[in-house]
Amino acid sequence: MSKFSVILAAAGKSSRFRDKHYKKPFIRLDQKAVWLYSAERFLNRSDVCQLILVIAPEDREEFHSLFGPNIAIMGVDVVEGGAERADSVGNALAKVSQEANFVVVHDAARPCLAEEEIEAVFESAKANGAAILATPVTSTLKSGRVGKVVETISRTDKWLAQTPQVFPKDVLIQAFENRGDLQPTDEAELLEKQGIPISLVEGSSLNIKITTKADLKLAKAILRSATAKKFDAPPHPFSDGDIWR
Repeated sequence: MSKFSVILAAAGKSSRFRDKHYKKPFIRLDQKAVWLYSAERFLNRSDVCQLILVIAPEDREEFHSLFGPNIAIMGVDVVEGGAERADSVGNALAKVSQEANFVVVHDAARPCLAEEEIEAVFESAKANGAAILATPVTSTLKSGRVGKVVETISRTDKWLAQTPQVFPKDVLIQAFENRGDLQPTDEAELLEKQGIPISLVEGSSLNIKITTKADLKLAKAILRSATAKKFDAPPHPFSDGDIWR
């Protein structure tokens, strides 16, 4: 059986979230913190041999104060990130288990990921090599500058990248070794620049990344709806998200 090592990226600054207490992966969403939803999606799989959570160095003390028991029980490895996303993922790559054949990178702030989507992108990676979740662009695209429309851009063949992104371990490690000064916005970009093919697996628009507090409300509604559907019960109304206080 192929084995997957999962890297959860949670070392960002959360500058657009605008909460004075907590960064978005650590804020409470219904019954638990956002990052725990993402972690549990993977830890429930028999083919996942490791989960590495990447946090900012300045968050370590508070993180362990809040989530130390979770880390111990779940067996999660915690790694300190760097200045940019690629630096953080690079730090985690150095800790990847020898048992793993594939490395998965997922945004900790995407708690609504469905099991079916994980299965689809994992299977594509095993069959084709690197694979990412993405959704086709359906809205009209505009290029703008200084608050003015410059032109309309064709949406044909345009996709919105999501996570998880899955890579053969040796391929991703080699790509990082060859990245030079490049600071890619996701790991797939790094492989693109080096001419490595990547499969697109169509995901769901519900696999949102929490960026603002409005996204937190939407995520709560999505998760409650999914739970209600699973147990054939009406969803609860959603309200403003709580935080750990």
